[in-house]
Amino acid sequence: MRITLTRAELLLATLCALLLLAALAGPPVNQPAHFHAFADQRALWGVPHALDVLSNLPFALAGGAGLWLLRAGGGLPLAPTQRACARLFFAGLVLTATCSGGYHLQPSDLGLAVDRAGMSVAFAGLLGLLVATKVSERSGGLLALGVLLVSPAAIAVCLRTGNVLPWALVQGGGLLLILAFGFGATRPAALDVRWAGVLIAYAVAKLLEAGDHAVFDASAQLLSGHTLKHVVAALAAWPVLAAIRALRPVQNAPSSAATVRA
Repeated sequence: MRITLTRAELLLATLCALLLLAALAGPPVNQPAHFHAFADQRALWGVPHALDVLSNLPFALAGGAGLWLLRAGGGLPLAPTQRACARLFFAGLVLTATCSGGYHLQPSDLGLAVDRAGMSVAFAGLLGLLVATKVSERSGGLLALGVLLVSPAAIAVCLRTGNVLPWALVQGGGLLLILAFGFGATRPAALDVRWAGVLIAYAVAKLLEAGDHAVFDASAQLLSGHTLKHVVAALAAWPVLAAIRALRPVQNAPSSAATVRA
C-alpha cells in the first residue's frame, strides 16, 4: 500500500532526520563538571535541598489535574491519538515530579538520568499532541513513539560518556518543532492549544535554569533560578489544560468520537 505524505509531514520528517543526524554526527558536548552544584543547598524540615525538591509539586498537580479532566470528560470530542498523547503528557508530568524530586534529594549522575527519563515521557506526549493537532493524527502518534524510543538512548549516552549533545537535541528539538508547527492552523476538530504559552513557559524556564546562581543572589538567597524553573516549567501545562477544559462533553460519546478521527 502506497503512503502519501503531506507537505507538513515531509517537513516534520526532514526536521526529525536532521536532528537525528546532528545527534549521531555532531561533536561531543561535555556536561559541566559542577552540574549538580545547584545554588540553593538549604535543608528545610529535614528535607535536603528542600526548595528544589518541593518545587516539583506543581508538576504533580498539573499532571493529576490533566488526568482527572480526561477521565471525568469521557465524552470529550477528542480524537484517539490526541487523547492518548494528552494522557501521556500528563502522566509524564507526574513522573517528572517524582523523578526530579528524587534526584534533587541527592543529586548524582544516575539520579539525573532518572530525572530525564521522567521528562522524556512528558516531552513525548506534548510533542505528539502538537503534531497531532497541527499536522496529522498518524504523525503525532509516530512522533510520540519516536521520542519515547530515542530519549532513553540519548540519556544512556550522556550517562556513559558525559556527552550531553543527544539529550540537548531532544530538548532543543522540541522547541524547534513548536516554533515550526505551533503557530500554524489547527486541524479541524483538533484540540486548540495556545502553543505560544507553552513556548514562553519553556523559554523562561530555561533562562531561569541557566541563571540559577544569579537569581539566588539577586533574590537575597530567597529563591534560586532552579527552584523557579520548576514552577515556570509546570505552567507549560496550563494551555493544554485550558484547551481540554474548554471542550464540552458530547452526547453519545462513542459515536461522536468517531467523527473526529483523522
